Amino acid sequence: MATLAERLGYPADAKLLIISGDDLGLTHASNVATYDALRNGLATSAALMVPCPWARDAVAGYRGEDVGVLLTLNAELDTYRWGPITNAPSLLDGDGGFPRTLDDSWDHADLDEVRRECRAQTERAIVWGFDVSHLASHLGTLVQRPEFFDVYLELALDFGLPLRLGGDEHLAGFPFRKLAAEEGAVFPDHVVPCAPGERRRIERALFDLQPGVTELCLHPGADSDELRAACRDDWAGRVEDHVALCRDPSLRDLVARSGAVSIGWRELRAVARS
Repeated sequence: MATLAERLGYPADAKLLIISGDDLGLTHASNVATYDALRNGLATSAALMVPCPWARDAVAGYRGEDVGVLLTLNAELDTYRWGPITNAPSLLDGDGGFPRTLDDSWDHADLDEVRRECRAQTERAIVWGFDVSHLASHLGTLVQRPEFFDVYLELALDFGLPLRLGGDEHLAGFPFRKLAAEEGAVFPDHVVPCAPGERRRIERALFDLQPGVTELCLHPGADSDELRAACRDDWAGRVEDHVALCRDPSLRDLVARSGAVSIGWRELRAVARS
């Protein structure tokens, strides 16, 4: 079978790179930094958290960029909450928002409510005017359990969208990439999720870039009191990601020296719908 690179029209040994800005809609600072990275920096795609309070602000700033939906079933921050747009009771914790931990979601979520919520998030992004390019799973909640993965894969196939498949299949306990491929789903060959501010991990990923499609996931945020209050533990790393994507010539040079061709998720969507 043809490799994904070949299906995209490139040689089999081509190195294709998607640089994503995750958490669009999380805060105003995330929106400012992510759109800056898309318009003036190295980012080629972003992922929107539809249930978050600043998602509508992201709508107002949208100019047709490559944006997917970061399907969200958790609200992991201590003092900043968001919850299901379907008001599904099994998707709430006792604090008025999504559960903070993955185990809490996996233990208590009703799968029918998960399915309705994820579909509603995708449909709302489309109604808001986003040309949705792909699906991803916030914190990997939908990837690491087979019953949740079934919902994720079903949604991708229904909407004709490629999907992010990161994480370790051995830790998950089932071959989610093999299952997705058997159903005809399209997904990058490699995913490198970076916690905010993981510059060495970013550099290593570019040094070790493999043939095929690699997605490098960052979390840009513009320095502000709001970001510092909402993301108390990692705000500085989010600011570092913003600087790296927009104002650091050494990172741009690393991308160039890696031999990578920058692409977005829309190219993968075209393959998924062909």
